[in-house]
Amino acid sequence: MAGLNIEYMLEIGGIPKLQELAAARSTLLYNYIDNSDGFYSNNVKPEFRSRMNIPFRVKCDEELEKKFIAQATKENLYDLAGHRSVGGCRASLYNAMTIEGVEALIAFMKKFKTENSQ
Repeated sequence: MAGLNIEYMLEIGGIPKLQELAAARSTLLYNYIDNSDGFYSNNVKPEFRSRMNIPFRVKCDEELEKKFIAQATKENLYDLAGHRSVGGCRASLYNAMTIEGVEALIAFMKKFKTENSQ
């Protein structure tokens, strides 16, 4: 299995390409969160932000976050619950996540924001 993974990584351009894709995925999501007029928030300073695990809050409202996670699951967007010690939400954007997957999450986030803004 490891050999197949390494073969795939080399085929697409190795570590430089994986770094480029990780930056593209995380930048896309952070930009949406940062420009959501506070509906979604991330309190990690930009220079310390992870490209792989992106924590965020939904209006800092635990009930709304539970609703977000439940509805996301119905849209086949899984495992968005934040770490049990900090709560909130978390998107994991490991190497297997595609740009299209991040775009699907953002599309859901936009729809959820529209339906739950007051």
